[in-house]
Amino acid sequence: MNFDEFTGQVQHRLELPGTAETLRAIRATLMTVGQRIPKGAAEDLAASLPMEIKWYMTGAVHEHGQRFDWQEFLSRVSEIEGIDRPEAAYHARVIMDLVSTAVPESDFWQLRDQLPESEDNEDWGQLFEVTDAGGWGESQEKQTGGGPQPDAESEAGTEDTSK
Repeated sequence: MNFDEFTGQVQHRLELPGTAETLRAIRATLMTVGQRIPKGAAEDLAASLPMEIKWYMTGAVHEHGQRFDWQEFLSRVSEIEGIDRPEAAYHARVIMDLVSTAVPESDFWQLRDQLPESEDNEDWGQLFEVTDAGGWGESQEKQTGGGPQPDAESEAGTEDTSK
């Protein structure tokens, strides 16, 4: 995936008005993830991303391997992107889902292994909710009720089998 494809996908999925907003969202998420994980892991994950994008996880980060929880992650992303925390959470989830399709599965699992999933504020599993719901397309359908809908006859158990 090249730079234009990656940014275009993010802009489309997040319904952002322009490239500046799209790059700000990508930078906020990837730079903050890069701050949280060790340098080598950030380099591994970023290696398969477009050159202009991978810089956010590597070159833009001055200190890798910082210890902070999911709530602090949201605060940082929210501040960089200039949006509220719920919107920052959604943007981060959608961007990480796209990253999951652009990098080798082993590198994505290495990232997940470094971010603890639990019931408290350290629950990094929240970052992967879109991915875990089947990816952006499947997640969107579940949220909007899209996809095939049973008709009234099949729900009532009187399905017409002559079709």
